[in-house]
Amino acid sequence: MTSTLYLDCIGGVAGDMLLSALIDAGASLEAVRSRLPVSGVRLETHATQRHGIAGTVLSVRAPHEHVHRRWDDIRQIIDSSSMPARARQRAHAAFALLARAEGRVHRIAAEEVTFHEVGALDAIVDICGVALALEELGVDEVACSPLPLGHGTVDSAHGMLPLPAPATLEILRGARSYGVDVEGETVTPTGAALVASLSGGFAAMPAMTLSAVGTGAGNADWAEVPNVVRAVLGRSDPDATQPGNAALILETNLDDMPPEWVPDVVAACLDAGARDAWTAPAMMKHGRPGITLSALVSTANERAVAQAILRHSTTLGVRVRRVEHRWALQRRFGSVNIDGHDIAVKLGLLDGEVVNAKPEHRDCVRVADATGRSVKSVWVRALAAAQSVLVPQTMAENGGHVDGTTRQLTY
Repeated sequence: MTSTLYLDCIGGVAGDMLLSALIDAGASLEAVRSRLPVSGVRLETHATQRHGIAGTVLSVRAPHEHVHRRWDDIRQIIDSSSMPARARQRAHAAFALLARAEGRVHRIAAEEVTFHEVGALDAIVDICGVALALEELGVDEVACSPLPLGHGTVDSAHGMLPLPAPATLEILRGARSYGVDVEGETVTPTGAALVASLSGGFAAMPAMTLSAVGTGAGNADWAEVPNVVRAVLGRSDPDATQPGNAALILETNLDDMPPEWVPDVVAACLDAGARDAWTAPAMMKHGRPGITLSALVSTANERAVAQAILRHSTTLGVRVRRVEHRWALQRRFGSVNIDGHDIAVKLGLLDGEVVNAKPEHRDCVRVADATGRSVKSVWVRALAAAQSVLVPQTMAENGGHVDGTTRQLTY
């Protein structure tokens, strides 16, 4: 299992908001402060509310300074610290994004960028503090919601700037975002750099078992949206969430293929790795009857199944669409014995309870041919055997949890 953090950026995100949320979710404020790469900094938190939502506000009190640092200066500060290796890498990645974005804005090399606001001690504290808090919480992977972007202007070392700030927009190239009717800076360059460097994508919350939630609040209190970011922690199964296992539907319309070929195309899809394949009647152009062929596949098998459709059918193209969400029962397999013949049984489980039991039809046909019974009678006897013995034993394993072993039962 993987420890996953989902950032729900309801009102936007800034470095101090994100650090507040992680502390509210359980990260130790003292542990974070003690390993920061700068000295003379005080961190204080207090409770607040935004639109009735309770959260934590972080105050960073740092010595006033007039130091303008380049990226290499900040890199040396981080490298000379006692921060854990992964925390240093995460801090480096965020500041590297900032340097590249500022470089694009000012048309200079990233190494030549002189940080002003983002190079101040409080920004170093925000970025390194977030990296340390992630280590405190043991976070392996980070995902983020789409980002709300406000409008207006903001004062800066370069003068009055439009919002979102130019560096923020540069950092968020490729990130999903949307406009909100807020006159203010909902996403700061520091916040943008943190979520863009940490997150594997900007989308809905991934599938995971929730374990903790923390809420960080910004200093502004807008009437339009609650100015908070939520840190949602959980455990996820990498086998279910890795990109190669995302679900897709491949689809094509056919009106010129002999109907005798349809079962062969469906079989070719299944042989190529499709999880399921099916057809539905369709009315084509000029009133011609046809069918829609669909296949449910993982991204790992997309190419193989698409090629099977193109090779075995008469279509000239295949559409692809992503399945945003899918509910599925846990599956376990056992077998029962009818008149000396094994019949496989597929079990479907919901929270450890067997809610479906289905004998394998092809096995029932084979046993019916061997015994002279009807397929229907073999199927009914196999289901009765599964319900009376296989299902109770499966549910009883490990106190009601299933370990995936196969049982062979005689009936």
